[in-house]
Amino acid sequence: QVQLVESGGGEVQAGGSLRLSCRAPRLITSTFRPAVMGWYRQFPGKQRELVASISGAGNTNYADFVKGRFTISRDNSKKTVSLQMNNLKPDDTAAYYCRFGLTDDWGQGTQVTVFS
Repeated sequence: QVQLVESGGGEVQAGGSLRLSCRAPRLITSTFRPAVMGWYRQFPGKQRELVASISGAGNTNYADFVKGRFTISRDNSKKTVSLQMNNLKPDDTAAYYCRFGLTDDWGQGTQVTVFS
């Protein structure tokens, strides 16, 4: 099982920014480098939904509701994937999780709360 450690959540006023980070401290770089990494979010009582993903080659994919506001990036040398969230809205309030590939390896989640 891949350990993923998330950080960067918190509370912010609408229009503000947060940056989430997810690192895989025990994964060797050669395994992390080609993996698709994704950020998902979950509302209470709902299933997790994809926010953004990035391939090993750096190709990105975004959900329509975050396009132009969020940016996903990765640093393979640090085995880290980040999510820069700008112009946050109250509707973005959720628990955010990173995921290794399409596996069941998830981080512990980090709460993002946006207040108006």
